[in-house]
Amino acid sequence: MTTPVPPRRNPDQPWRSEGAPQPPKPPGKAPGPRRGWISLVLMALVAYLVADLLLNLFTGGGNSISVTYTEFTKQLKAGQISEIYAKGDTIQGKLKAAQPKPDNGKGTYNAFTTQRPVFADDDLWTELVAQNVTVDAEPVIRERSVLVNLLISLAPMLLLVLLWVVIARRMSSGGGLGGLARKAPPKPVTPGADDRRTTFADVAGIDEVKAELTEVVDFLKRPQAYRAMGAKLPGGVLLAGPPGTGKTLLARAVAGEAGVPFFSASASEFIEMIVGVGASRVRELFSEARKVAPSIIFIDEIDTIGRTRGANAMGGHDEREQTLNQILTEMDGFSGSEGVVVIAATNRSEILDSALLRPGRFDRVVTVSPPDRAGRAAILRIHTRDIPLAADVDLDQVARTTPGMTGADLANLANEAALLAVKRGLTEVRAREFSDALEKVQLGAERSLVMPDEERRRTAYHESGHALLGMLHPGADPVRKITIVPRGRALGVTLSTPDADRYSYTEEYLRARIIGALGGMAAEQVVYGVITTGAESDLEQVTYIARGMAGRWGMSEKVGRLTAVPGDSQAPYGLSSAPATLDAVDGEARRIVAECYEAACRQLTEYRPKLDALAAALMEHETLDEEAAYRAAGMPRMHKGGN
Repeated sequence: MTTPVPPRRNPDQPWRSEGAPQPPKPPGKAPGPRRGWISLVLMALVAYLVADLLLNLFTGGGNSISVTYTEFTKQLKAGQISEIYAKGDTIQGKLKAAQPKPDNGKGTYNAFTTQRPVFADDDLWTELVAQNVTVDAEPVIRERSVLVNLLISLAPMLLLVLLWVVIARRMSSGGGLGGLARKAPPKPVTPGADDRRTTFADVAGIDEVKAELTEVVDFLKRPQAYRAMGAKLPGGVLLAGPPGTGKTLLARAVAGEAGVPFFSASASEFIEMIVGVGASRVRELFSEARKVAPSIIFIDEIDTIGRTRGANAMGGHDEREQTLNQILTEMDGFSGSEGVVVIAATNRSEILDSALLRPGRFDRVVTVSPPDRAGRAAILRIHTRDIPLAADVDLDQVARTTPGMTGADLANLANEAALLAVKRGLTEVRAREFSDALEKVQLGAERSLVMPDEERRRTAYHESGHALLGMLHPGADPVRKITIVPRGRALGVTLSTPDADRYSYTEEYLRARIIGALGGMAAEQVVYGVITTGAESDLEQVTYIARGMAGRWGMSEKVGRLTAVPGDSQAPYGLSSAPATLDAVDGEARRIVAECYEAACRQLTEYRPKLDALAAALMEHETLDEEAAYRAAGMPRMHKGGN
C-alpha cells in the first residue's frame, strides 16, 4: 500500500486531473493578454522619468547644487564660472570645470544656484565682464515642469499600487506569485488502453475498507440501476487513519476501478494570504468536476482547512474558514444524481468541524488502520512483484516480524532490501537483505564509532538488562536481537516485537514494558552503582506509558476511571483537566515507575549470573539474534505473544 508517484501537474492549476474526457472548446474569440495595459503604463512612466533625468543631465542639471553667495564670488574671482543666468535675486550658473563641493562635501559639482543678497553693494556686472563670463538670457539649469515634479513625487506610490494590483489578480487566478499572466487550466485527457491505472488490485491489507468503497465504484459504473431504485450516491467519503495506511492510494484505486476523472488536491493548496482566493479555487474545482461527471474529487489533509471553526483568534472571516464554508456550500449543492463524489483524507478526524461530518456531506467515515499479519504479507507481495527474490525469502515470516508497520513502511522495507542487494552485487534479494533492511529501518544505520572497552562493557550490561527482563516476563514481547554496535543515536539496541498483533494491552503487559525499558538503568545501578545518560529514550517511553496508565486508561485507583491526559501526543499535557487531577496523575505515574524500577533492580540482582553471561556474550559477538540471546542467558523461549 504505497501511494504511486503523482502525475506531473501544471503549477497554475491547484488540482490534478486524470482520466477526464476532453470537453468541447467554447465558441468565441480566444482571450488576449489580460494585463497589457499595466505593462504599457509602467513602461511609459519609466521612459518619461528616464528621459527627464537624461535631459537634466545634459543641460547642466545632472550635477547641480545650491551654493552660498560667498562661494559664488569666490569661484567668480578664481575665473571658474563660464556662464550665468539671473532672474531677480536668483542666479544660475555653470563652471568651466567641476569643483569640489564646499564645506568638505563629497563629490564635485559643475552647475549651481545661488541667491544675491539685497544689501550686496559689489559691482557684479564689472566683475563678470572682467572674467569673460557669458550672461545668457536662457536658464542654465532646466527646470522641471509641474507634471514631471508631480509624477516624480507620486512615482513610488503608483508603483506600489500597480504591483499590488498585479499580485492580487495573479493570486486570485490561482497562479500564486510565479507569473504575471493567468493561464487557462489544462484540460483532462482520456488515458489510452495501455496506460497504467491504479485499481483495487494494487491495494492489499485493508479488504474491509475496499468493501466499503466498492459500492461507490459500482454506482459510478452503473448509476442508472441505483437511480431506478431511488438511491442516491453518497456525497462524500472521509478516509481517516494514521499516515502511510493507503488513504490516497484508495482514492486513486476508486477512480481507476470506476474509470472516471480524478481531481486531486491538497487542502493547503487552497489557502493564500488574500481572503477569498481559496473559496474561488474551490468553486472552480467543483465546477470542473461537474463538467466531466461522473468524477471524483480527492482532498488530502482536509484537517488543514476543515478543523472546528471559531477555535482561532482570527474570528470567523479569515481565509481558512471562508474556504471551509465554500466546501460545505458546494457539497450541499450535490443532488446525488450528478455523479460527483468527494473523497477526503485526514490523520486527525477528531478535530474536524461537525458540519463536515453530518449526513449529506461526508456521509461515510471509513477508518483505515494499519494492516494485520496477513495484510502485511499481501502488501509485501505487491511491493516485491518487480523484485527478484531468492528461494530463502519467506514473506509471511517477514510480515510476522513487522507488527504495526503500515503499507508505506513495508514499501520502504522492500526498497531498502533491494538497495542492499544492489550494493552487495547480488542478482536476487535474500532473506538476509530483508533482515538487515528491517534493522536499518527500526534501529537505524550502523555507525563506525570506536568505543573504549569499559564503555562497551557498560553498554553490554545496559542492553543485557533490557533483554533479560524481557525474557523473565512471560507476557512481555520476546527479544529478537541485541547489539552493542552503535546505530542511529544509540550506542546499543535491544529489539523486541510480539509474536502476534496486539490490539489491546493489559496492565500486566504495560508494567512489563516499563520494567523492560528500565532494565538498562537498573543493570547499571546493580553492576556499577551509578547510572549514566544512556537511558534518556528509555525514560521517555516509560513516562508515556505510566502517564497513560494513570491518566488515560483508568489503571489508577487514586485518579479513577477517567481520562485526564489528552490522547493526542501533540496536545498540551492536561489541557482540559483541573490542576489537582493533573497532580494526582503525576503522583500515580511516579508511583508506577518507582515500583517497576524496584522490581527491575530486584530481578537483575536475583539473576545476576544470567546478566553477566549475556553481557559477556555481547562483548564477544557484539550482536546476538533471538536464538543466541536466549541460549547465552540460559532462558527458555516461553513467549506466546498473548496478553
